[in-house]
Amino acid sequence: MIAPYPTHRRIQDMLASERPQERLEKLGVESLSDTELLAMILRSGTPGIDVVTMCREMLQEAGSLRNLLRWSAEDFRRIRGIGKVKALQLIALMHVAKRILEDEVGQEMVYESAEMVARHFRPIIAGAEVESFWVLCLDRKNRLIKRVEVTKGTATNCLAHPREIFREAIKVNATAIIAVHNHPSGDPAPSRADIQVTRQLRESAKIVGIELTDHVIVGERQRDPQGLGFYSFQDAGLI
Repeated sequence: MIAPYPTHRRIQDMLASERPQERLEKLGVESLSDTELLAMILRSGTPGIDVVTMCREMLQEAGSLRNLLRWSAEDFRRIRGIGKVKALQLIALMHVAKRILEDEVGQEMVYESAEMVARHFRPIIAGAEVESFWVLCLDRKNRLIKRVEVTKGTATNCLAHPREIFREAIKVNATAIIAVHNHPSGDPAPSRADIQVTRQLRESAKIVGIELTDHVIVGERQRDPQGLGFYSFQDAGLI
């Protein structure tokens, strides 16, 4: 393990074996810590703090690389040494990461389980501070026809009327839908309002002749007492 970098050192004062670029060239990218990977991207610190120390403090504040996906430019600028340019650079990097994740899961065209739905939505909701409600419009083989964000609410509430949800499904001639929304708190346990909306969707599905395959609430594994990171009304026997 490499000893912590003193905060007063400049990057050029480090031993060559300690510098991220030299370690990358000699040992490969797998040898770099999360701190060093960020340091390679930002490249330089500011007077009084080297880039490695700055990145270490940023990760200590965030708790993990994943948590940085939630950060705003203002959050980044609270770290000493990070000004407007570096904050915008980091925001761009976080959105690149999100888009890569979306592209990867976007190749999954058949949704056969709530776990698959949750995997699809995790990069989409990463960093979200409000609830949003989506509908996945499916064909007879559960292949995705279209994903629609129906509504966006507050940090604790997102209202979606069955009329809005099934309107989108009817437009694209879907034979089934999966309703999806996120809980910014990370705990996917359903609220009383979530249960009520699901009941309304279930009854409306019978009327319009479009199957409600599931309603999935997406959260985070580490904040889910069940350790799943999602809640499925279908798996719970409520659909």
